[in-house]
Parts: sequence; C-alpha cells; structure tokens
Amino acid sequence: MSAAIPTLRTERLLLRAPEMADFASYAAMMVSRRSVHMGGPFDERGAWLSFCQDVAMWPLFGHGALMIDRLADSRCIGQVGINHGPLFPEKELGWLLYAGFEGQGYASEAAAALRDWAFAELKLPTLVSYCDPANTASQAVARRLGGVVDPAAARQDPEDLVFRYRRGM
Repeated sequence: MSAAIPTLRTERLLLRAPEMADFASYAAMMVSRRSVHMGGPFDERGAWLSFCQDVAMWPLFGHGALMIDRLADSRCIGQVGINHGPLFPEKELGWLLYAGFEGQGYASEAAAALRDWAFAELKLPTLVSYCDPANTASQAVARRLGGVVDPAAARQDPEDLVFRYRRGM
C-alpha cells in the first residue's frame, strides 16, 4: 500500500512528513532519559531504526509518523504517529514532545488532529495508545483525547495501560 503523507494543520501546529533534517533532534530525544517510557534510552543506531520505521509505515500501511512544527516559529517540537506492524498488536496513536514543550497542550492538539484524520481517511473503527503506568503525562493526554482504559486489549508490554479511542466518540 502506498500513501501520500498528509500535511495537517491545527490552530497552532503543522503536522508534516519527517525529513532528514529532523533526525538530529529526534535522536537526541531517543538517546536521552526522556525516552524511558518508550523502551529507551536507545543508542544512535536504535534511534535511526525507529526514525526509519516511522517513515516506512507510510508506504507499508498508509499511515505513520508526522513531525510537529509550531506555527508561531516553525520550530519542530516533536512527533505524532500511528504505529503498526509486528511490534504493535493494534494501530497505536502515539506522541512525543521534545524537552521544554510539555504542558502547553501541543501533544493533545497534534494527536487529536491525527486521530481525526485516521478515522476520517483510513476509516479505522478504533485506535489505541499504549501508556507506561509511570507515564502519567501521556495518560493525561490519552484521557483528554477521550481514551478509555481497555483492560482486555492486547498489549505490546504486559504492564502497559491501553487507552482506546472509537470513531465518532
């Protein structure tokens, strides 16, 4: 399946295709302790493989990662994506913000835009977010997005909390 990578715009954000210039900031985040709730910290090779996977999902599944640019200054502040493949039991809505951009509603705004796009364009009936039990910030975002804990859902890690979103909620 080949899919054009969309560009989505919200009130404060531009969600766009990843570019090679994005890798340095992405890698810095993935090799840091900030990635602990995503299986990190990673080495640079692991960060590169993750970045490439995020891009490769577009032609393989028709969805993948988008970088989050703040419209006010065109600064890339993180990433949002729909993950899938052998590491994810279901299509997962995920997000990450670089240091200094948390607590301003950017993750919720970006994730809501991609969730809505996925429901409208891909006609998905449901999406999930896998949250580490210690990652209360991501759990708060999932709840703001309308996610409901689904204790019966398959997990990529047994201890994850799974938040489910349904189309039309």
